[in-house]
Amino acid sequence: MPHTPATARIALATMAALALALTACSAVVTDRTADEGPAPEKSTAAFDLTTGNLKTRPRIDPVPDAVAALRASGFEPIQKGRLTVALLGAGAPPTSFFAEDDAKTIIGSDPDFASLIADGLGLEYAPENVAWADWPLGIESGKYDLALTNIGVTEERKELFDFATYRDAIMGFTVADDSAVRKISKPKDISGLRVIVGSGTNQEKFLLDWIAQNEEAGIPSGEAVYYEDSAAGLLALTSGRADASIQPYSLAKFQEATLGETRVVGKFNSAYPVTGQVGTATAKGNGLTEPVAIVLNELIETGVYDEVLARWGQEDEAVTESLVNPPGLPKP
Repeated sequence: MPHTPATARIALATMAALALALTACSAVVTDRTADEGPAPEKSTAAFDLTTGNLKTRPRIDPVPDAVAALRASGFEPIQKGRLTVALLGAGAPPTSFFAEDDAKTIIGSDPDFASLIADGLGLEYAPENVAWADWPLGIESGKYDLALTNIGVTEERKELFDFATYRDAIMGFTVADDSAVRKISKPKDISGLRVIVGSGTNQEKFLLDWIAQNEEAGIPSGEAVYYEDSAAGLLALTSGRADASIQPYSLAKFQEATLGETRVVGKFNSAYPVTGQVGTATAKGNGLTEPVAIVLNELIETGVYDEVLARWGQEDEAVTESLVNPPGLPKP
């Protein structure tokens, strides 16, 4: 198992809270989950969380069709010859986060894809660190060309932005490594369990719906458990004061692989009844999204896409095609 310093453990727990907040608008109430098999074996993949990771970041040559489409679209980058991309430096691994040895270098799967998109469009990659709350205004005002900040496609967001998808939007159930729980895929699987969830989030609505279904079925319903401090929540899970936790799937898998204290035992798509996906975001109608989708589909076809996901343990979130403005999470 890769060694994870104590500082990294604290950072992972802290970033878990942010990741939960960022995905709070994605999950909706449903009993639809992916069928999980037996408990997975521990990953032995090492994650380089330093700037050394940049040495193995995949690169590609410009994609002729994408370059031609970009030229025909009339799109003009904010900075001539450069693609200015909004990213979350204070995000969460493995998606987007500051390198351990440099508080200015952003690494993760989103920066990898952003760099590749710039390559494919024949532009220089120009990353910009943003807070989650700032990307929408930054895109609308023309401060950034593109945002890759783990943005779930929603019908409401599509009114202001165009999207090209590149990952499935998935939430996960985690348990302590020594837990007897092996699978959570339906309401009765949480019967009698204490489940950590963020207050006021849509994953809370999801959990409370399952609890209500168990009550109607006349079985122990399960209990929602809340922790303001994410490190305390992780301690509660690993010490047995809680039985399970709901958090973003990619973060849950990353913690499983790096900390070795938890296991992922279930997952669900966060935008039921549609199949929700994460997408790049750009200003509505500016012509950039279609060329971006061409690059992403080239990455998928050539296998570079799979290479990026494998670098960060996100293979379960793979999509087979980049879609422009697909159906998203319905409006409330």
